[in-house]
Amino acid sequence: MTRRVAVVTLGCPKNQVDSEVMAGFLAQNYSLTDSPEQADIIVVNTCTFIQPAKEESIETIFEMAGYKESGKCHTLIATGCLAQRYGSELMQEIPELDGVLGTGNIDEIAAIVQAAEKKRTNLIKAGAPNFLHHELMPRKRSTPDYLAYVKVAEGCDNCCTYCVIPYVRGHFRSRPEESVIREVQEMAAQGVKEIMVMAQDTTRFGQDLEGELLLPRLIRKLARIEGIEWIRLMYCYPERFTDELIETMRQEPKVCKYIDLPLQHADNKILKEMNRQGTIEQAEELIRKLRAAMPDLTLRTTMITGFPGETEQEFETMVKFIQRVQFDRLGVFAYSQEENTPAGKREDQVPLEVRERRRDQMMQVQQDISWQRQQRWIGQSVTVLLEQKLPDGQWMGRTEGDAPEIDGQVYIAKTGGHPPLQAGDMIKVRILEADSYDLIGEVVS
Repeated sequence: MTRRVAVVTLGCPKNQVDSEVMAGFLAQNYSLTDSPEQADIIVVNTCTFIQPAKEESIETIFEMAGYKESGKCHTLIATGCLAQRYGSELMQEIPELDGVLGTGNIDEIAAIVQAAEKKRTNLIKAGAPNFLHHELMPRKRSTPDYLAYVKVAEGCDNCCTYCVIPYVRGHFRSRPEESVIREVQEMAAQGVKEIMVMAQDTTRFGQDLEGELLLPRLIRKLARIEGIEWIRLMYCYPERFTDELIETMRQEPKVCKYIDLPLQHADNKILKEMNRQGTIEQAEELIRKLRAAMPDLTLRTTMITGFPGETEQEFETMVKFIQRVQFDRLGVFAYSQEENTPAGKREDQVPLEVRERRRDQMMQVQQDISWQRQQRWIGQSVTVLLEQKLPDGQWMGRTEGDAPEIDGQVYIAKTGGHPPLQAGDMIKVRILEADSYDLIGEVVS
């Protein structure tokens, strides 16, 4: 009987792509299952971005280890960023683990599983993080048929002082443009309508290959692929967001008028200490240009509260910036002190309770801003990608201003009298109500 393997994914969509590639390799020798309790082999793809992510990863490993007692599992493998960073420690501290695979060895997943099944010892593979997948590698997508993540580059060269990504993912390296295009063409042939274009620093795409920023050219080529309806850009750093990219977004109807622009702070002193490039004035000018070019743009950012040395005044500078700019979406993280990072070694750490209080305060400010921003959609007709029919007969979907698993939903109250709907349909919906996160509407005849 073919042994069954479950791949459990933690962390960001970039990690999800890695899991899908590993699942593709594993599917050549095993059958895949979504139920760890039914799996003979469990692979946990971990995250180590911040302390809560590390804790969740470790808790999940222990939870999956429980299936060695209560389920069918006989082989447990940890992969991903936590495995890359703490491979030896994980093997020493969690005896239930049979192997560890780092981010640089993703294409060896089947080999390490087979070795672990044979009970070989010291199965730690966490070499230099230089893996880069391509379109010819097997991949088993775990997203709905109409949605796919497209990772156009790996690693990061920004070296923000609080971040461990360069250590666990390596230097920034773009995929060849033709590799990305061929992958998306195949996705379109499989029925994918929305692609999420991403990297750790998406706007840097191509600079390492040709010495110039090639994201606008790539986007124009992807927009020519028949069947692709939405192209969503994620993780776009402001200092490399060029006028050419703005114009490409404005001109291409397939490009979602949505930008994820991670700023992290709004005080120039803190930004400099974070090793972030550019100033907050430059970021604000970019936002002005983006909104002038695309008035209906949905703008998301992330901020960090309690960076080492952050004063109340510097925090208030960030709050006032949020109030002034009026982002549609905002994610706020309390600073996480990561070992072996420049910021983590500083002695002027802000107490955890202060970091969390500032985070909660900023989220409260943003809730009111989001509510106000959402009201502008009432009375408008928008395109909605349907995702799920609810038990009460309503449908749930997303606009181009809502990234999956991150932003809000549209609940469609009235669908009677219309042709049957199914997940993946793109329909027109008139918005009737709005709160801080979600919209309610009805199908337009």
